[in-house]
Amino acid sequence: MSSKIVVLISGGGTNLQAIIDACTDSNYPAEVVGVVSNKIDAYGLTRAQNADIATVALSHKEFASREDYDQALIKKIDVFDADLIVLAGFMRILTPSFVQHFQGKLLNIHPSLLPKYQGLNTHQRAIDAGDDVHGVSVHFVTEELDGGPVILQAKVPVFDGDSSDDLAARVHEQEHRIYPLVVKWFAEKRLSMQGDHAILDGNTLSASGYAND
Repeated sequence: MSSKIVVLISGGGTNLQAIIDACTDSNYPAEVVGVVSNKIDAYGLTRAQNADIATVALSHKEFASREDYDQALIKKIDVFDADLIVLAGFMRILTPSFVQHFQGKLLNIHPSLLPKYQGLNTHQRAIDAGDDVHGVSVHFVTEELDGGPVILQAKVPVFDGDSSDDLAARVHEQEHRIYPLVVKWFAEKRLSMQGDHAILDGNTLSASGYAND
């Protein structure tokens, strides 16, 4: 039986599309049952509708506080009875109560080699620092912003003369490879979070994730 996924987005939804595409494989052990956006005009909602996936647009602008919004968001997500919640460009800082509600089944993808460059503008920050390697991390979500245990990272080179857009394009290509893979591991019950660690196939992963000691 396929694991049920709800994907949270704020924008174009390219990582959502990568996961939707992966789910078309009959051997893939998961299906996207719902897509939720805090922006009613997010193109990712159209991607979901084109794939006959239920959508919810819940604007944060209609709520007085972050806590109020997250409580409403929890109710919308719980309707889907999902096994996994996937953040795919969801540009909201989540409240502790939201994270606790979905603890252990909440994934995020972040465009840096965590713990480097938490937060925004990661590509430009890597260029400004003179890094020759940059990348992307998939991690479990905890109450610390971009601070949960890393599951898998992919590295890309930083070339002389790169703009942030050049680097972003290189990182996006890797995002679309590794996010569906991590979702697959979770759906196969090979991946879990125990305490402050990610566990894959019974092994505690290092701080930088699988195969990246």
